Amino acid sequence: MADSLPLLLRAARGEQVERPPVWMMRQAGRYMKVYRDLRDRHPGFRERSEQPDLSYEISMQPYRAFQPDGVILFSDILTPLPGMGIDFDIIESKGPIIDPPIRSLAQVEALRPLDAAASLPFVGEVLGRLRQSVGNEAAVLGFVGAPWTLAAYAVEGKSSKNYAVIKAMAFQEPALLHRLLAHLADSIAAYVSYQIESGAQVVQLFDSWAGQLSPIDYDVFAAPYQKRVVDQVKAKHPDTPLILYISGSAGVLERMARTGVDFISLDWTVDMADGCARLPEHLGVQGNVDPGLLFGTPQAIRERIVDTVLKARGRRHILNLGHGILPGTPEENARVFFEAGKSVNELLGAAV
Repeated sequence: MADSLPLLLRAARGEQVERPPVWMMRQAGRYMKVYRDLRDRHPGFRERSEQPDLSYEISMQPYRAFQPDGVILFSDILTPLPGMGIDFDIIESKGPIIDPPIRSLAQVEALRPLDAAASLPFVGEVLGRLRQSVGNEAAVLGFVGAPWTLAAYAVEGKSSKNYAVIKAMAFQEPALLHRLLAHLADSIAAYVSYQIESGAQVVQLFDSWAGQLSPIDYDVFAAPYQKRVVDQVKAKHPDTPLILYISGSAGVLERMARTGVDFISLDWTVDMADGCARLPEHLGVQGNVDPGLLFGTPQAIRERIVDTVLKARGRRHILNLGHGILPGTPEENARVFFEAGKSVNELLGAAV
């Protein structure tokens, strides 16, 4: 029975598998013509991510095209915020806008605990449909934003280059920020559990902007709230693997390992061998091919996949990029990535 479970799920649970499973962060999105065509018909991002038929269709586009080992919910890390009382919009070419941003104790106290089933029923519907569609041919992945990154968006009110507003809050009004982070952590934990109960077999936590913190501040403002999410989820769903990804995480890898997650997703700024050496052996690793390499030749892509898989040998490993696939990436090169990942045993034999 276990052998009939999806390869990615078996690997994530620590079972011996025939090869590393492969999927891509942002595998559904702008680099695909079929997505761009759909976007032209439905220009609003929130419509695409919150209308179940559209979210399901977009989630399935890369699966139909490339048959990755994981199918990830098409959504956004900000999607649960309105359910807490923080509205947002995503403007093409500008990114997320939160107006008014969260800057006061009164605003934090007015936030609602997230009732995911009530405020995000479309997420549950899409996850259930994905499970039904892919069966055991691929694992269904859910994902959430981690508290620090969600707080950064909520406090800044938009994307930021230097995070000056939230860092000012951290160092001038730390008690206020901790109140916000605690609220976000408890709500996100509930959201992860809802995704699992709706059909997600593996869930990735994106703390995209925690790499902007110094290690000492990561220990105060990011890691405890990552762990707060993980502890609550593991209490209810101990067997569901959790992956943690931080962009620019080289300075905090060892700290990430102490949050209780099952996998650390490495970005491409760390050599895979070095990353494995810095992390405890019980932890799995995901990644970490430079997404820029997918603008290169098929041979270069195959060689880098071989190098990455060789360096991760002996570890639980999920092959992925070290960040999301970039807009403008040739679709045929995405296909090369997936095909090389799935035929990596043959490539390894040829490389010896």
